[in-house]
Amino acid sequence: MTECTQRTFDFQGLTRRQIVADFQGGHLSSDGGGLLLGEVEVQRGWIRDFSECFDDYRSPLLTEHSVYQLSAQRIIGLAQGYEDLNDHDLLCRDPLLATLCGKNDPTGQDRRCPEDRGKPLAGKSTLNRLEHGQGASDRYKKIACRAWEVEELFVSKFISRRHRAPRRIILDMDATDDPLHGQQEGRFFHGYYDTYCYMPLYIFCGSELLCAKLRPSNIDASAGALEEVERIVAQLRAAWPEVQISLRGDSGFARDVIMTWCEANEVDYIFGLARNARLERMLAPAMRSTRAWHRLTGQAARSFMELKYRTHKTWSATRRVVAKAEVLDKGDNPRFVVTSLAAREHPARHLYEVDYCARGDMENRIKEQQLDMFADRTSTATLRANQLRLWIASIAYCIVNDLRELGLKGTRMAKAQCGTIRTRLLKIGAAVSISVRRILIRMPRSCPFQDLFATAICNLRSIRAGAT
Repeated sequence: MTECTQRTFDFQGLTRRQIVADFQGGHLSSDGGGLLLGEVEVQRGWIRDFSECFDDYRSPLLTEHSVYQLSAQRIIGLAQGYEDLNDHDLLCRDPLLATLCGKNDPTGQDRRCPEDRGKPLAGKSTLNRLEHGQGASDRYKKIACRAWEVEELFVSKFISRRHRAPRRIILDMDATDDPLHGQQEGRFFHGYYDTYCYMPLYIFCGSELLCAKLRPSNIDASAGALEEVERIVAQLRAAWPEVQISLRGDSGFARDVIMTWCEANEVDYIFGLARNARLERMLAPAMRSTRAWHRLTGQAARSFMELKYRTHKTWSATRRVVAKAEVLDKGDNPRFVVTSLAAREHPARHLYEVDYCARGDMENRIKEQQLDMFADRTSTATLRANQLRLWIASIAYCIVNDLRELGLKGTRMAKAQCGTIRTRLLKIGAAVSISVRRILIRMPRSCPFQDLFATAICNLRSIRAGAT
């Protein structure tokens, strides 16, 4: 295949003027809004704390890029839309990205900065060694991740955002598919998703990520969930002993071992419950009256029913089940939810329509994590390296989410998707001027989102470090 070496591009002229374009603009960046990500990092320290979860066995005399700089380059790159390591062969020359990563010499040309030799940022091979680090035992990959500290980091940062204990928090759990197209370790075919995939487990509180666990797909959706819940609940109660915690998930998590643990540890739960013949027989009276109302009005109709239910073999106790009898134009739509919440404080309709259905928002957060932050780029050979990639993408999501929750609070983009925030606020062209005393970043006067940019900066700088 012939390699294209064209450097200058001619376009249709404007009257008598010729239009010519090239990529020789000098110190320019297409990601001027990345300064907002840097401001979030100053206030919240996501990358700083993440980089402290690594052991660096490289020789300081031979090291050009610190673990913090490598982590920052990869995380900020993902937040700005660069999902592949190959992108960094050219991104390593971006002076603005180098500035955000803490390089004293963003161009790599100032010989007064001996710690920034050569290119200002790392290339794809060096970043690849970060993701595949094995520690002191490996000749080339001497950066090792302490996985348990990364797992705890998400919860500790969630706690640090609040200067007082909340009265109640709801933890949303869900599993999803991460399709695979190679021979990765832990790769299995999943019949429901009809593909080879991983099946990561996510736990959110609102829009804040508390757990991102990569798992093979030849397991039950709830496998390993209880261990993660135990760890998260222990961290939360160590900081907030009186907080009321509720778990929420679909029917894949309605397992006796999880519900029994919740009942023994004063943790509430709201789980979907797969319907079966017994449940449908119990709901039959409500379904008959709902069908009659649907025929009478010609509109969708629903009613709710309280049940006491216990399986023949798998459950160890009788539990409260809220049943929804719904008839739509396309047919019957019965649904069931099992919960430990008392009927007095949480009546059936409110529990289903408000308490349980609110979990649907978590699916939007998973889409942002998987698609906008490229958490599905698990293409390396080992499960361990792919887990680290998932965590790196998760840190990128957390930074953009903090920008949304803290910087854009009260603005028209307070509920915007991460991809929208990237398009409107991060992808701003900028000219970078570097002198001895300052780095000047000039963004276009015609940018239509200047007011949002200024508001975000003001909001972020008004945050007291470690509390909201």
